[in-house]
Amino acid sequence: MSHRPPSSLPGRRGVLRGSLAASAALALPTLGSAPALSLSGRPKAAWGVQAGDVSAHSGLIWTRSDRPARMIVETSATESFRNPIRWNGPLIGARTDFTGTTRLRDLPPGEQIHYRVLLADPDDPRRTGEPVTGTFRTSPVNRRGGVRFLWSGDIAGQGWGINPDRGGYRVYEDMRVLNPDFFLCSGDNIYADGPILPSVTLPDGRIWRNVTTEEKSKVAETLAEFRGAFRYNLLDENLRRFNAQVPSIVQWDDHEVHNNWYPGQILDDARYTEKSTDVLSARSLRAFSEYFPVSTLPPGDAEGRVYRVLRHGPLLDVFVLDMRSYRNANSPGRQADDTTGILGARQLAWLKRELSRSRATWKVIASDMPLGLVVPDGKVNFEAVAQGDPGTPLGRELQIAELLRHIKHDRITGTLWLTTDVHYTSAQRYDPSRAAFQDFEPFWEFVSGPLAAGGFQALKLDGTFGPEQKFIKAPNRANTSPMETPPYFGEVEIDGDSGELTVRLRQEGGDVLFSKTLEPGRVGQ
Repeated sequence: MSHRPPSSLPGRRGVLRGSLAASAALALPTLGSAPALSLSGRPKAAWGVQAGDVSAHSGLIWTRSDRPARMIVETSATESFRNPIRWNGPLIGARTDFTGTTRLRDLPPGEQIHYRVLLADPDDPRRTGEPVTGTFRTSPVNRRGGVRFLWSGDIAGQGWGINPDRGGYRVYEDMRVLNPDFFLCSGDNIYADGPILPSVTLPDGRIWRNVTTEEKSKVAETLAEFRGAFRYNLLDENLRRFNAQVPSIVQWDDHEVHNNWYPGQILDDARYTEKSTDVLSARSLRAFSEYFPVSTLPPGDAEGRVYRVLRHGPLLDVFVLDMRSYRNANSPGRQADDTTGILGARQLAWLKRELSRSRATWKVIASDMPLGLVVPDGKVNFEAVAQGDPGTPLGRELQIAELLRHIKHDRITGTLWLTTDVHYTSAQRYDPSRAAFQDFEPFWEFVSGPLAAGGFQALKLDGTFGPEQKFIKAPNRANTSPMETPPYFGEVEIDGDSGELTVRLRQEGGDVLFSKTLEPGRVGQ
């Protein structure tokens, strides 16, 4: 989204004074930017635990220590941890900002796995800190149990951070009580380009207060500042409790680096001393890989891809896209030939190949940007796929047209698109009978977010692929706070008997705003 960050910042001493006052209302880990290396006592995992990229037989477990430590994970079929299995993880240290990830293998499918993380003194393995517990369900190998997951994104954006007066990120508690199989975060996990100020005055005179930290008092440029930005959200107790119960599938978008960035871009932003987005994105991706358990990023995979496919039994495959790392420059989008587009040629070939190989009933395409919503970047350029011309595909639309044509001609059934990005919630059905480009089968795109960021007005639809908006809820002005516009998230439930897939668009508090049920086994819906 083209959301302009605040132009003025407070002094760092003022920020830290504000954070100390705000943090008194929440149970927070130590606010310091890096652990001290001479702490007494035993190692602590005050930042909680996370599970990620869980499959039928494996999963990743994450934690962060307050000092150098050996990560140990124990798993059990019960909360009592009788006869646990022990997994020796990595030695955690400064090289990874004291974070560590351990891969669990040969797990039983379709089972609730209880785990606890212990941090051991590297010089004395008998000295371990207090264990931190978590749980997750492995994917089933049959369809009888069904699948249910949530998605959303956009966290701590436009200056709306952790507000202790509201109890922090309350929406995570609303999502946790639904007890989904996993959570898909569709990007903008942080706002590296959006400082968090101690307070903001709302239009009606109310005061929004933020927990703040030194790293979040300015835009992120150094590796330490990116790490601090990813660490910021973990100050929220709701999020840490959610992470301990619900495994995640995480992708990224622009605000992990800078608003509307693309490879090779040189920033025109006076707040930055480092202007190269290639440099900034490399630092952000390293911090991203340190703070989220992602199977295709180091240390698990040296190639360092965000795009990947996660298989959740016979009912569901989730295709996680990266529309940020391989795109061409933002432009008016009127090119008649565009092989790079928004995915890059290699990722597009991968997506077509993996969709054709998939035998899952449903193929969810997790897109960090919408297809038919016109997202501007300045006066003449465009940020997403659509560029406002309702005619035949041009620019980045050419790649999407190629993909949609492939889905139709290869008879790939059960595809739907999930995204966030635009800071409101909506449902669009794309129909070739309404479109300028018609060589595709109908499909749905669902939008839900933000979790903790500013709300924005609805965007125009581009007619190239024939979208019809079936539902929308959006504020009537830019950057409304979460006190004015509720956070949004989506729910997807697949029935194990019928195979029907139901999408529910929800808001903070859990209220269902819109619901749509789709039938399995069809190329188009």
